[in-house]
Formats: sequence, structure tokens, C-alpha cells
Amino acid sequence: MRDNADVVVVGAGIMGLSIAYHLAASGVRHVTVVDKSYLCGGASGRNGGGVRAQWSSEANVRLMQESIRMCREFASRMKINVWFRQGGYLFLARTPAIRAQLEKSVALQNDCGLPTRMLSPAEARRIVPELDISGVDAASYNPDDGVVFPWPFVWGYAQAAQKLGVDVVPWHDVVGFETEGARMTGVRVRRSGPPGEQGDGPAAVIKTRQVVNAAGAWAPQVARMVGVALPNRPHRHEICSTEPLKPWLKPLVADLSDGLYFSQSTRGEIVGGIGNEYVAPGLDQGSSHAFLGKYARSLVRACPVLGSVKVLRQWAGCYDLTPDANPIVGPVDEIEGFFQAHGFMGHGFMMAPVIGKLIAQVVAGGPEVPQFERWNLRRFKEGKLLSEAMIIG
Repeated sequence: MRDNADVVVVGAGIMGLSIAYHLAASGVRHVTVVDKSYLCGGASGRNGGGVRAQWSSEANVRLMQESIRMCREFASRMKINVWFRQGGYLFLARTPAIRAQLEKSVALQNDCGLPTRMLSPAEARRIVPELDISGVDAASYNPDDGVVFPWPFVWGYAQAAQKLGVDVVPWHDVVGFETEGARMTGVRVRRSGPPGEQGDGPAAVIKTRQVVNAAGAWAPQVARMVGVALPNRPHRHEICSTEPLKPWLKPLVADLSDGLYFSQSTRGEIVGGIGNEYVAPGLDQGSSHAFLGKYARSLVRACPVLGSVKVLRQWAGCYDLTPDANPIVGPVDEIEGFFQAHGFMGHGFMMAPVIGKLIAQVVAGGPEVPQFERWNLRRFKEGKLLSEAMIIG
């Protein structure tokens, strides 16, 4: 691990690695990424891999149009197969209020050039004949949305970044920062594992004047070390995978009434999860029996044919929630050279390609990104909260 860096990125998830790759690709020579765990140990290795442009805000739609384009080119550019499959997203609405929100979002998406369209329940069943449309009021469908396999997506960014000279350092925990006044000057790290091999020696110092906090649900802990208070909170989100079935489900199906979502992988498994506000607070990546019951009831309501399918494994990761369901991106007022890239709820994975590119542009001294000013940290103190209706899970 080098002891000097032009930029240190905290967090080797998909967001941190995308930022590091794009920094190196833009000509920044010395970039170091540190992570307290292993690659794919956090949310980036524990999600369903969904990638969609169906959002209710123009900024998110525009960003995800570019991100999907980057996903489409990822395998050929990075020389790794991520099994990107554009089968679409099918959103279900069960109430007039959710239907009205879908109609508003679809109109916006059409204005942005997306082929999204509103569907009647019968039309939705023509796309997924196995759906039970009882109680479904309407649906929306964009055939360009898709799914990638998360692990090689992370590995692809890591390998490509390393080829460009990025120092990717897992099993090293950030334990503090060094500053001169309100200026970042260094990061203190200590070896954290793997389990059974935790380090107890003195912390090493990486001298740097620029740090990007891309630690996801751990971002508030990182920021607190340098006196920056973040409003984020972690929220455990569970997911599971079934035995493989013959291919039959083309889109990812999402029910906006309860946060259910499920898709079929290229290997045939049904992979899905469901929102649950009743989980204990804190950083917890454990699994529960309660999730399986809640998920199974909702899944079988939507698709009764899955009632006898066996679940092979389940797991959990932490969403990174902000009070207004929008991320925190860009510099902060308290410390010069301390950039933020977190608070993406459960959707940082799909936004990482384009967000990493834009953050790298700003950190490297390029043009400012207007969207990042909307996503600044000070909005919470100023009461300028944003909104986003198309949240699932």
C-alpha cells in the first residue's frame, strides 16, 4: 500500500471502485481504495442487480439512461461477463394513488425519450402470463431496463482500475484522518482482517489532500471521524434465491404496494426481496425467518405458480437511507478535499457507473455537475429536501 495518494477512496464497493477507475482513466496517477472487508462484502455483493431508468425525477432518469448504456458496454470494455440482460422492469400498481404516480412518472420518462408505457392489468399479464392480476389497477413497463450479475460487475471495476495503477486495498479499516485546519491531509488505516488475522499494530498514514467517502451504510462512521455529521442511517434489507427453473420470466417485476421485487437469473433462480420497515436499526447483515414469510406471501399473491418453489439461500445487506430518499454527493463545507458519494438507498449499484464517472470528473478538477449541487449535504440543514417516488425494496 502506497503511503502517498492523489486521492483516497474509502469503500471498495461498486461506487468506490467506479470512482477509482474513472479517476485513473482520466489521468489521475495515484489512487488508493481502502475497504474494511473483502470485495463484494458489503451491499454491492448482496443486491439483486437491477438496473432501471424508470424514475420519477428527470435527473435520475437522465443519469440512468447513461448508466444503462455503460452497463451495455461493460463486458466488452472490461473484458468480463456480467450477464447483463435487458428484460425490462414491470411495475405493478394496486391503488389509484400509485397508478396516478406511475402515470406521472411515465409521462416524464417519455419526455426523456424512454419507451416506457402504461399497461392495463390484462396487458401486464401478456408480458408475464403467470401473474395473478387480481387487485392490480395498472402497470408500467420499460423494456430497456435490466439486470446484471453483481459480483463480476464489482470485480470488473476492480480489475480494470488495478490495470490503470489503482491500489485496491481490502481488509484495511479507516481509523482516522489528518487535517491542517479545515484541509484534508491524510488518512489513517489499520489492517482489519480477514477474520482471525486482525491487525493490532500502529495505524499507517496515507498522505493525501483528497478523500472520497463511498462507504455506503458505513459512511456516517467515516465522516464522524473528521467532524462531519451525516443524516444517513443503515437499514437491513433481505433477499433470497430459489432453486433454478426453466427460463420463463423475462422482466423484473416490482409491486409498488409493498416493495416486492423478483426476477429470474440467467441460471434460472428466482431472485427477489421485499421492503420491511420493521427491522432493528443499525448495521446488521443477518437473515431472518420473518423475511421469508413476508416475501413468500407477497410473491405467491403476485405469482401463484411459485408457491411450491424451494428457497436455496437467503442473505442480507444494508441500504443506506437518507431522510429524503436522495443521495449525498460532492464536497462538504466543513472540510476541504472531503467528497461524499453515498445515501443511494438500495440503488447505488445501478447508478455507480455514471455517478463514478461524474464524481471522478469533479474530484479531478473538471467541470462541476449541476445535479451534485442538488444532492449536497447542506440541504438537510436548510430544509431543501428533495423527493423520489419510484423507490422499491
